[in-house]
Amino acid sequence: MPSHVPSEAQCVRIALGERSYGIDIGAGLLARADTYAGLPPSASALIVTNATVASLYAQALRSALAPRFGQVHVVELPDGEAHKDWATLNTIFDALLGHGCDRKTVLFALGGGVVGDMTGFAAASYMRGVPFVQVPTTLLAQVDSSVGGKTAINHPLGKNMIGAFYQPLQVVCDLDTLRTLPQREVAAGLAEVIKYGPIADMAFLDWIEANIDALVAREPAALAHAVRRSCEIKAAVVGQDEREAGLRAILNFGHTFGHAIESGLGYGEWLHGEAVGCGMVMAAHLSQRLGGVDEAFVGRFTALVERAGLPVRGPQLGADRYLDLMRVDKKAEAGEIRFVVLERPGAAVTRPAPDGLVREVLAQCCG
Repeated sequence: MPSHVPSEAQCVRIALGERSYGIDIGAGLLARADTYAGLPPSASALIVTNATVASLYAQALRSALAPRFGQVHVVELPDGEAHKDWATLNTIFDALLGHGCDRKTVLFALGGGVVGDMTGFAAASYMRGVPFVQVPTTLLAQVDSSVGGKTAINHPLGKNMIGAFYQPLQVVCDLDTLRTLPQREVAAGLAEVIKYGPIADMAFLDWIEANIDALVAREPAALAHAVRRSCEIKAAVVGQDEREAGLRAILNFGHTFGHAIESGLGYGEWLHGEAVGCGMVMAAHLSQRLGGVDEAFVGRFTALVERAGLPVRGPQLGADRYLDLMRVDKKAEAGEIRFVVLERPGAAVTRPAPDGLVREVLAQCCG
């Protein structure tokens, strides 16, 4: 689909054949009708958001969509990872059915990663698939979760275990929405920005180190570059491996440890990005034990994660509990935990690690 965004915006393409789409990045995009000019015509649209974001942006998006859609409905979900479940997903289906939405109805995910994941899963499932658009309003969603078509809900026994690969028609990253983020959410998003450096682009990691204070302070030019480069790296990976058959798994650096933290503490106790930040430090330590990086790199990386405002020590869940939770991870095979580790700075691989080494890492990094 061609980009119809204003000329001052930037567009990163996800190349997936007939499922290709643009990630449009710029200030002031959300409220402009021409941002959505390339979407297929439909009698109705449904904006899925949460109570926090709705009061800030739902009316602006609704007004921007009004010229293209006969009716624009809004459904508000409860806010937070704790509500990323079947009951909340059914709230979206209730709205779709209640408004008589058909197969041409376009869903708009207006919010952070939880809203995006759930809206995408609802779009993949309703009438066996309806179109949807990601309008991410958090840094984490703009640089990671809104891009690439992963959709899911959580299960009490595992994070994101129930879902589908389903690509959006368009991703609209309005950088102005980052102004209203709580600082804790900014830090959580920076975890996913930092991730791209050690797995794919050491020059980007160098840039992040040099600009981390500007990123924490939300300086517009720094955020614009961070969002664009993060999306470029993710687009390149997803374009080669849409369904995570191999290469795409490197995007889960830190996530095996991080998901265990989220599940073990209870969803929402730590933000996803906080758990990933700490999980990446653990994964760096594991990488060192496996010979991929040296102690100096681990120290440098840990310092950067800490400067972003993220935790670098994990909660004391107990090694046995961590291992049990990680065996439920999607990357596990026949009960064998597979970790994304650094083969060298700037390159990652997925491989198993002996429980003994993992216990050493947990002993060093927790508490």
